[in-house]
Amino acid sequence: MPEAPTRGPAGARFVEGSILRHVVVMSATGSVGLMAIFVVDLLSLLYVSKLGDPKLTAAVGFATIVQFFAIAINIGLMIAAGALVSRSIGAGDEAGGRRLATSASLLGLMVSGLLVALMLPLLDPLLRLIGAEGETLTVAKRFLWIALPSNLLMGPGMMFSGLLRAAGEARQAMSVTLGGGLVTAFVDPLLIFGAGLGVDGAAYATCIARLTFALIGWHYVRRRRMLGRPSLACLAADAPVVFRIALPAVLTNLAPSVASGFIAHALSGFGPEAMAANVVIDRLTPVAFGGLFAMSGSIGPILGQNWGARRFDRMRGVLRDGALVTASYVGVVWLALVLVREPLMRLFELHDASGDLFAFFCLVSGAVWFFNGLLFLANASFNNLGFPFLSTVLNWGRATLGTMPPALAGAALYGPRGVIAGVGVGSVLFGALGIGLAFGTVGRLERRARALDAASLPLPEEPDAEPAVEPARAGAPV
Repeated sequence: MPEAPTRGPAGARFVEGSILRHVVVMSATGSVGLMAIFVVDLLSLLYVSKLGDPKLTAAVGFATIVQFFAIAINIGLMIAAGALVSRSIGAGDEAGGRRLATSASLLGLMVSGLLVALMLPLLDPLLRLIGAEGETLTVAKRFLWIALPSNLLMGPGMMFSGLLRAAGEARQAMSVTLGGGLVTAFVDPLLIFGAGLGVDGAAYATCIARLTFALIGWHYVRRRRMLGRPSLACLAADAPVVFRIALPAVLTNLAPSVASGFIAHALSGFGPEAMAANVVIDRLTPVAFGGLFAMSGSIGPILGQNWGARRFDRMRGVLRDGALVTASYVGVVWLALVLVREPLMRLFELHDASGDLFAFFCLVSGAVWFFNGLLFLANASFNNLGFPFLSTVLNWGRATLGTMPPALAGAALYGPRGVIAGVGVGSVLFGALGIGLAFGTVGRLERRARALDAASLPLPEEPDAEPAVEPARAGAPV
């Protein structure tokens, strides 16, 4: 047996080679598939807007907000599975990785079904809570009654994609999300316009895309033999381990939707034009900055494998190179938004006050999203290195202290522009704090590992050597 095994279910490929290359390749392939979904969502909004009824566009927007709560929980489970499986791969524990992947997939399916059962009866109060009423409420409810049950497919599909990333199979993970996105791009206009189904057609297209998503993911994880025979005993034993990471990750991913809801509330006081600009900004942002979302999901396996292999120098390198990629990516996207802001305004028919607010967002978005990217990077490190509570605290801190007071102050002083600027100030503060804590976390893990190593070694014979850590201090009390 080699001293440091590097072969797991698909090989611990991240413990050697160029860190920057791993970060770029994983982020690029992840962003292609992820942004395909975001682009299709934006196109779907554009298709619905061409139906000529703003109430229908608003209904799809409200339905999307409700669906994101279920998606956030799916993402939390995916993060937990990826963190645990990648760590097993880095340590060379093939059997443990396969067992965890199987248990996490079963838990993902069970939770997905539970979410559907809980949310469907509550659609009316949920939609009313975020502001839907009248015909908009009726259309949004009908959309969700069609689309929300497909979360039973979305949950496992996302889990399969996360497991493939944990094993370093970037292209296969990309094909899972890309396949669903491409199917939607073709089916959406056919059902909305060709079949004359309107908004219902967009909902059916969502179901078809999620079915594609799950089938492609299932094909690849089976081909890579990442799943084993299901076992109730293993499921019961692994569930606490998975949920220990998943629950904080879920809370972390719910925070942005709370912040988005508050921003919409703050802007609603400035009339429908401000709300129209906000709807387009909400759909455009994931497309423009989707690479940052992909990077935060992609560096987790790289960190996990190197932690399993105890390569702390490479873990710090992942954070440094991740920050470099964030700066480069945001710079390019920022320039593009500034240059194309007016054509985008015409495309989505944003004029006067709505166009002014959208243009302002394009001008300031780069600075804001650089620090958002640093916070994503920090969250990924906390979730994959055993400190998920830190990411929860930071994200909820940004969603509350970093969003609500500055947004309200900005609204009072500068109107709709002040809301956008105020939220940006909070992002800068929490992004800088997050990346600093991430580097500190790696250092903390390294010191802990050295202390444990010192405790297990015999006392040095040289009288002037550094004394070993006392076992009573290094270990847990008996």
